[in-house]
Amino acid sequence: MSYELEGIEQIEIDEIKRIYDKKEKSPIIIDVREPDEYVEGHIPGVPLLPMHSFPEVIEEFEKDKDYILVCRSGSRSHHTALFLKDNGIENVRNFAGGMLAWDRETESGMENPVQNMKDLYK
Repeated sequence: MSYELEGIEQIEIDEIKRIYDKKEKSPIIIDVREPDEYVEGHIPGVPLLPMHSFPEVIEEFEKDKDYILVCRSGSRSHHTALFLKDNGIENVRNFAGGMLAWDRETESGMENPVQNMKDLYK
């Protein structure tokens, strides 16, 4: 069941699983952890865009898209979601439990780093 924290919708494990299983282009799930964390284990197919990169690429985000952000515990992704909202991107949610709550298969290695913001919208 989702809830709101500081104006950001927080989704829990059951909801992100349901969204992930649909394999639709929207919402776009983004892992905001650091590359070394992502390499250790990430949700298969989810792209990496580290939190520290967001200020550099904020103008390239498509404001009409929906986003779900993921980190280790839900804290960094929540703060990144706040940053997106502050920059006019309204349709952003946070996976509250983060990778600590993810109880499914993970992929290791550098599977899907965002090299170009257009990679998010393929």
